[in-house]
Order: sequence, then C-alpha cells, then structure tokens
Amino acid sequence: MTEVIEKKKTIFSGIQPSGILTLGNYIGALRNWVKLQDDPAYNCIYCVVDLHALTVRQDPAALRRRCVETLALFMACGLDPEKNILYCQSHVPAHSELGWLLGCFTYMGELQRMTQFKDKASKHADNINAGLFTYPVLMAADILLYGTDLVPIGEDQRQHLELARDIAIRFNNLYGNVFTVPEAYIGKAGRRVMSLTEPTRKMSKSDEENSYIAILDKPEDIRRKLRRAVTDSDGVIRYDREGKPGVSNLLEILSAITGEEMEALAARFEGQGYGALKDAVADAVIQELSPVRSRYEEFLADKPYLEQIMQNNAGRAAKLALRTMSKVHKKLGLAPYKL
Repeated sequence: MTEVIEKKKTIFSGIQPSGILTLGNYIGALRNWVKLQDDPAYNCIYCVVDLHALTVRQDPAALRRRCVETLALFMACGLDPEKNILYCQSHVPAHSELGWLLGCFTYMGELQRMTQFKDKASKHADNINAGLFTYPVLMAADILLYGTDLVPIGEDQRQHLELARDIAIRFNNLYGNVFTVPEAYIGKAGRRVMSLTEPTRKMSKSDEENSYIAILDKPEDIRRKLRRAVTDSDGVIRYDREGKPGVSNLLEILSAITGEEMEALAARFEGQGYGALKDAVADAVIQELSPVRSRYEEFLADKPYLEQIMQNNAGRAAKLALRTMSKVHKKLGLAPYKL
C-alpha cells in the first residue's frame, strides 16, 4: 500500500514596521506564529511589509531603522529564521510586480468598498494617495505570490482577504489553476486584546500611550498603565464582556498569558479589589515580555547578523516568488526572459 504524503500548507502574514508592536500583536499574532513554526504541517513566511507603510509619509532613516528593529523583534519573540522565512517586502521585487499585474484584474468598485480605505482616508485627508486606494491589491499579491493556503487575520482584515480570494478565482477562471485560493487561519488563542482606556475598542498603537502596552515597554511602564486601566464602579470581578468590558479585558489578558480559564480566574479573585487583579495582570505581562525585551536588545546589538538574516531570507523568498511569477508571465503572454 502506497503511503500518501500530504503537502505542507503555506502560512503567510506580515506586519508593518511601525516601531511600536503591542501586547495585542504579541498575544493575537506573534506568539501564535511561534507555536506554528514547529508544526510539521506548515511552511511559514512572515514579512515586514515596509511597502505598505509608504501610504503614509515616512522619515526615510526612521523607516529603514524600524525595518531592522521589527525583524529583531520577530526573532526576540521566538521566531527562528531557519524554521521560518523572515524578510522585508521591498527586498523581493516580485511583490510590486505582481501587485501591478493583479491590479489589472481588480475592479474600481471592489476597492471603493474597502472600509479600511474609507477609515484611513478620513484620518489622512491631506494625503489620499493612489497607494492608499490600491493597498488591498498589493496585499493580495503578498499572499498569492507564495501559494499561500492560510492567512492568520483579525476581523479587520477579513475584507482584504476576501478580495485576494476573489482576484485569485477570477484569474484562475481566465487562465487555469495558477493561484492557490487562500483561507483564513484562526488560531486557538485568537482573542483580541482591547484598549486599556476604552475596553470596547481593540488595542491600537495609534491611540494615546496609556491605552496600549508595547512589547518593549519597561516593567515600570507596564505596571503603571495597567494600574490606570479602566474598570467600573461596582468592584466585582467577573467575566462579562458586554456588562464589564474593562474587567473582562484584564481577565482575558491574564487568561491568554497563563492559560487559565476565565471562570477559574474570576473565582481566584473573588472578594478582592480591582487592584489585586491589575497587579496580577502586570506581574504576568512583565514576566512574559521581559525576556523578549532582553533578546531584542541582544539581536539589535549585532547589526551584521541581522543584515545577513534579512539578505538570506529574502533570497529564499525570492526563489519561491519566481515560481509563481514564471507561471503568471507565461499565462499572460509576457515575453520570456531569464534572470
């Protein structure tokens, strides 16, 4: 009897080099990525999406520095550049090329319906550029370039993934089976971490400083922010996302880090004040993030090593991208060439 060997599934995701990655990014994305790297079912590709950052005006020196810092933070969180492909988007020109080609198979009406474009345009009314409008096409290219099967996403990115699927299906209907049609990957620990000051909203680095915990925050800053976290006035610790969003957010953070169930945590703090809960959350977060901060500083101190990782991994990504681009060129009738 012949043994059937299943093909590994490809997972792709990216993070902009913003300079500030939050506890929400860590719990909702980075920590889950680390768990996937030892799963024999997956090949994982994680990208610093610096081209996407250009829809907002950037200081060139700062952006260049943040690209390296973001890669260092990926590794500090536990991502192994040997087990995963960790690279910068701009180092693989096929992202931009495929973005243009897919733009020719994307309709204006589809892009006009993107809610994130409307939101960003309202925040950057003085710079509503074409890149902001076509951002989802480049995002589709990022995903489709590597035959991606699964994309770890939050709810705010689901519309973009649906567009990538639509573009892939449209292209395949015209030219045959060229692109893998990606699916959303929802991890087991996919809870959203909410703002410390407005716990009905997702934690965001674009909000005021006390609303989020940065992965690289110092222990004293983590404790200060959590002590100021919004709760309510009734003094009862229980999990109730609708009725007690602030307390529930603290319980969710603690549960995500310790692995304890919400009900068990609520029982543990029964009869205690919110101060005890906040201190426990601060202790857990500090214990979780302090080693990350130490490893980050070690990686950042060795710039030649980081540059070598970026170059080697970009080469690995480019080889995979070339397979896809060769098929796309042939299907579209572009004149053949050899690199």
